Amino acid sequence: MSKALSVDLRVRVLAAVSAGATHREAAERFGVSAASVSRWRTLQLRQGDMRPGPLGGDRNSRKTEAHGVAIMAWLAEHRDGTLFELRDALSAQGITINKSALHRFLVRHGQTRKIVWPAPLAIGLLMTLLGRAQTYPA
Repeated sequence: MSKALSVDLRVRVLAAVSAGATHREAAERFGVSAASVSRWRTLQLRQGDMRPGPLGGDRNSRKTEAHGVAIMAWLAEHRDGTLFELRDALSAQGITINKSALHRFLVRHGQTRKIVWPAPLAIGLLMTLLGRAQTYPA
């Protein structure tokens, strides 16, 4: 994963720009890209500093969590509902959340929706439907 360049380097680069160097000259002198110098200068002008922002991490789960009560209420009423049905029900209420975000929400809250067939019963039923006898070892 990438790592933000130090604030010290950013300060030195922007000091060179303030002293009259162009973005490209400062970038070449300090071994960074001209685009980085430009971004740092924009940050300095807009925010007053050029500190790096957070890298990586989850930035969208709060949107899903904001509708957690509606999601859990729907799940309580529709135990066998699919993610697509949940998404459509939320959409009808004006809540737009994609299927993947709903899946991650369910995993975070321990609400997995895996259908587990009792294997011997399912095999026996299938064999009965096909007209074949199924014997199980004792």
